[in-house]
Amino acid sequence: MVTRAKVVMIKPQDHVAISLVNLEPGETLAITCQDQSFTVTVKEGIEFGHKFAVRDIAQGEDILKYGEVIGTALCNIPSGAHVHVHNLEGKRGRGDRQ
Repeated sequence: MVTRAKVVMIKPQDHVAISLVNLEPGETLAITCQDQSFTVTVKEGIEFGHKFAVRDIAQGEDILKYGEVIGTALCNIPSGAHVHVHNLEGKRGRGDRQ
């Protein structure tokens, strides 16, 4: 069953959305952001306020949230997977990068 997602996704080019509820593995979500639509099956539990991939993200690829680069994927991240410190190297506020 596909449910309308309770998520925040600001820009259609974003790689992640932020959950406004706890999501369970296996839930299939219909996400719409401006003129883009995504269907995402949650791969693992996603807690309120956490990010998850709305499309596959390749290792080494920049990750976009709110239309801005927030980090680099440390490994391949499949659509529906939790995106957090275990698979994302942050770029913001580090001071060693422009």
